[in-house]
Formats: sequence, structure tokens, C-alpha cells
Amino acid sequence: MASPGVMWRVGIDVGGTNTDAVLLDEAGALRGQEKTPTTPDVAGGIKTALQTLMADPLYQERVGLVMLGTTHCTNAVIERRGLLPVAVLRLGAPASTAVPPLTDWPSDLAAALDPRVGILAGGAEFDGREISALDEEGIRRFARALEPGRAVAVVSIFAPVADAHERRAEALIRETADFPVVVSRSAAIGSIGLLERENATILNAALGAVIARAVDGFTAAVHDVGLKARTYLTQNDGTLLDLPRARRYPIFTIASGPTNSLRGAAYLTGLQDAIVVDVGGTTTDVGVLAAGFPREASATVELGGVRTNFRMPDLLSLGLGGGSRIHGRGEAVSVGPDSVGYALTRRARVFGGPEWTASDAAVACGRTAFGEAAHLSGWEMSIPAAALRRADAMMAEAVERMRLKPGPVAVIAVGGGAFLVPDNLVDVTRVHRPSGGEVANAIGAAIAEVSGEVDRVYSLDGRSREEVLRAAETEALEQAVAAGANPDGVRIVDREDLPLAYLPGSATRIRVKAVGPLAGPGGYAHA
Repeated sequence: MASPGVMWRVGIDVGGTNTDAVLLDEAGALRGQEKTPTTPDVAGGIKTALQTLMADPLYQERVGLVMLGTTHCTNAVIERRGLLPVAVLRLGAPASTAVPPLTDWPSDLAAALDPRVGILAGGAEFDGREISALDEEGIRRFARALEPGRAVAVVSIFAPVADAHERRAEALIRETADFPVVVSRSAAIGSIGLLERENATILNAALGAVIARAVDGFTAAVHDVGLKARTYLTQNDGTLLDLPRARRYPIFTIASGPTNSLRGAAYLTGLQDAIVVDVGGTTTDVGVLAAGFPREASATVELGGVRTNFRMPDLLSLGLGGGSRIHGRGEAVSVGPDSVGYALTRRARVFGGPEWTASDAAVACGRTAFGEAAHLSGWEMSIPAAALRRADAMMAEAVERMRLKPGPVAVIAVGGGAFLVPDNLVDVTRVHRPSGGEVANAIGAAIAEVSGEVDRVYSLDGRSREEVLRAAETEALEQAVAAGANPDGVRIVDREDLPLAYLPGSATRIRVKAVGPLAGPGGYAHA
């Protein structure tokens, strides 16, 4: 077990191509790093990376925290695999019956959930008044009719304003049968809009088995290597989820990988405001750092073809990475979006494989050096040169689209394929390439803090806006401490006050986020 007062951290990030792991000491200095191909079962890659990092027996005694960023849930939605069958209970009748749940879903994803749908009386008006009395007996009948093995998603109209019907429905379902139940308001899964909030809640329910396998594999790998450490998953706002909460809200792990890269980029460079370009083996993710944390998307986000409105980092993803295949000849050359993925070291020409990739082009043109350049002999040089021009244009366009405002901006290039980011981007003060940037995602996981968040509609009748904002900030700070943050280090990092002109009572939507380092040894003062 880690010695009292000394607690090192391991950060792990599982990507489509590589599994990265880093070891940070109690001061946050990088003591070791490992990049290993991701395995089909994912847990194997984690175990291999940990075994390499823990080669020194003294390290095992000092490691007290292990954090994981995983693509399990993202891939499950995109690939339509491993999802639980879901029952959807909407509370809003006689309103909201014209557009039933899952109406706008891709047919293959909806079919994968084998849904059972009910729309019953209940829900709230925009001012919190009941639409109709909750149909409690209808809820019991709905639950009794469900087959074992299902998850249940409960969504009530205007639950962010008044969630009593959701909470009562959850209690009734649990009394009737032993189903995992997710209610939309319980963790601010989505904001006010009904359909997008409902979609996010359904996806969260469907991912229960996926996250269980990921958590079980992660904890088994940590145990097998002999580590006695606290374990966490990272979520998509750059902070941590303890494992029980991760099992309950798996949707918050979606897009945690790119978020970890943004946080790692900030940590490695000291920059708090910049555009981060994270180039992996399969994709490139471009995001924006604002005050050291990822800028969140302000509009609805599509996930696997489904519109949602839960919090997500504002990212632009390109089908471009170090393993992207090169197609065509001359100026008709294209790069990606298909990739050799985690088979890069077997399939790419520079490693003696049969396929031409973006990594081969970069080596051929002298932008980087690895593998055996001799394997590229005979390649017509116009092809790799044209491939890099195409990749450069894609990078430049992505950076331009993600700008916060006109004028020069700093860019941080990280990830194993960061060599694909050109130095001569227009209106860029400098392209930073920090040491350790190839494992920025794992570093971001290792330094992650704990958060608390409030996103609620408040009435200002009888209260000032300042009073309500202070109350929301206090609640967010208390949530962060309850989740494990050090009370002395917790702080407010984001606040938003949006008056809602169409609601009575001078209503306003207030969103506040607090973060802080983990309490106890190993919690960095300011990650």
C-alpha cells in the first residue's frame, strides 16, 4: 500500500489504436510512460501497460490512485453492440403523445434496444404546475409487464423545473420489480428540452452492461498487477467519477478521451486558453481550452445519430490519424477516413507491412522518423507529398473552425500522431509540441480532479439573482466535496446565468461547476 503522505498516480487512456499509461509522482512529475497497442478485450492492453510501468517493485508500493479514460461506451453506441434492452416511461400525458420516444432514432440503434415504451399521465408545466396527476397504478402495471434484464429510463416533462413525478415513478418501479432505473433529472443528464433529454437518458440506461464490463475489466487488471489503489474513471468534463457513480451514469464517460488530452495539454504547457489538436492513430480531435478546461458544446450533440443535450466537450473530429490509409495518385490523393488502427505496427509500410499510411508519408517527407525508412524505397515521392498537403489542409480547416474569436491563437499538438500537425498554420502564434505530448491523454486522466455541478431553473420571486447564484455555487461546492474533493482546494470554474423570458416568476437557468483536487495524499493542489 502507498506510504502515508506519499501517493503516486497512474493515468490510463484506452484509444482505438493505442492504450497509453503514465506514472506521476506526488509532485506531479512524470516518472514513466507506456504506449501499447489496444487489445480487442481492452483489459489486456491495460494490464500490459501497467505491468511495464510497475517494473520497479518500489513503484507498486507508492501508487495509490489509478484513473482510466475509456472508449467503451462511445464505441458501444457507434457500433450498436452490448447495449441493454430498454423500457422508456415518459410522464406527460395527455400532452406529448404525438411524438413518442425514439421517433428520430436510427432504426438499427433503436432495434438494438428492443424498446418497450409507455406514455402515462404526469409531468409538469413550464412553471412547475402539474400537467396531470401522476398515474401511479399505470406505472405499476408498466413495470409488472416488463421482462427481466431490462433497464428503465424515466423522463418527465419539465423535470428540471419540477422532478417530483420522476422521483416517485422511480420508487414505484423499484417497489414493483428489480430493474436498474435511470431518471433524467437525477444527475442533470440533459437540460430542459424533452426529446434530447429523453434520448440521453435512454442511452445512459442502455449502457449499463457496457460500463459494468469496462469497470470489472479495469479493476481486475489493477488487481492482477498487484496494485492496492483507489480507482476512478474520467468523465467528459475533465473530472473524475468514482466507480459506483460511473456504473450509474456511464454516459458521462463518452468523449472522455479527447477531454483528457485537452487537460493533459494544459498541464504540460501551462497554457489555459488554446486550441488543442489531438492526433491518434485513427482520428484527430480538435477542442478548445478555456480557463484550463474543455469548452463545452452549447448546442445539441449527435451521438451515434441520436440528438442529445447532455454536457459534452465542443469537439471537431476528423477521420485522420497516423494509421489513416492513403488512396489515389497525384493531386487526387486522399488520406483516410479508414485506418489500420491498432494494427499500425503490423500493417504500415514503414514497419514492413503492406499498406501505405499517413505515418509512411510523414517519414518519407522527413516530418518524423520511426520504423525503417528503407521499406519506403520506390515510393513515388509525389504521393506522400500530396498526402501531407491534404492532411495539412484538413488540420488548418479544423483549427479555423474551432476559433473562439479572430486573431492569433496558440495551438497545442499532442497525441502519437502529432507530427501530422504542420507548424505553418495561419494566424497561429505558435504550435506547441510539449514533451510527453504523445501521452497527453493519459496525463489528463492522471491529473483529473473531482467536480460538482448544478444546472437548474430557479424562480427569482422574492430572491435576488445574486442570492440564487450564491446558493447554486454553494451547492456545487458541497457536491464536489461530497464526491471526494479537498474542501480547501475546491473552487468555482464555470458559471452561467441564463434568464428565461418565457417562464413566469422571473425564472433563470443557472449552471455552476466546482472542481477540486482529491482529498488525502496524492491530491494535487491545482492539477
